[in-house]
Amino acid sequence: MKRQSMIIACALGTAFALQAQIPASHIAESKQLFGMVNSNFVALAEKMPDAEYGFKATNDIRTFGQIIAHVADTQAHFCSAASGPQKTVGAGSKTTKADIVAALKASVDICEAAWNGLTPETAAESSGLGFPKGSKLEALEFNTIHTEEEYGYLSVYLRLKGIVPPSSAGRGGGR
Repeated sequence: MKRQSMIIACALGTAFALQAQIPASHIAESKQLFGMVNSNFVALAEKMPDAEYGFKATNDIRTFGQIIAHVADTQAHFCSAASGPQKTVGAGSKTTKADIVAALKASVDICEAAWNGLTPETAAESSGLGFPKGSKLEALEFNTIHTEEEYGYLSVYLRLKGIVPPSSAGRGGGR
């Protein structure tokens, strides 16, 4: 009877473990979305002239450059949590477009490495973050959502300067 109970317990444990495994197709689709979002985000950062990195849409919000730096630092934080030891790019301390964009690209590299290392077996593992509390996949997906949200804000900054955001360029997106 003990042996049967042990076999049943092992079978149930295996079934729960398999059920918790994230499908490879979901990981691949999320990684592809990350790539599209970050391609647009880096292009947006590159489109704004250096002289406009200090531009604020209103006085009570961050400058264009500060938001780009915020995204770079946030990406390094979330993506390194999903792949190993915490890494930083120090974008918040940068002041020039060249330095901020370089930090942004370094954060994208950290994220690409995290996505490339993610497997169905590791995706559900804890990210070790306090927020969001959850899996490595959740940390990476939250990062993508955050970057896309900031892209939306910064698209307005570009439009206020008469620049068409990358995601609208070529499809009748305006000036």
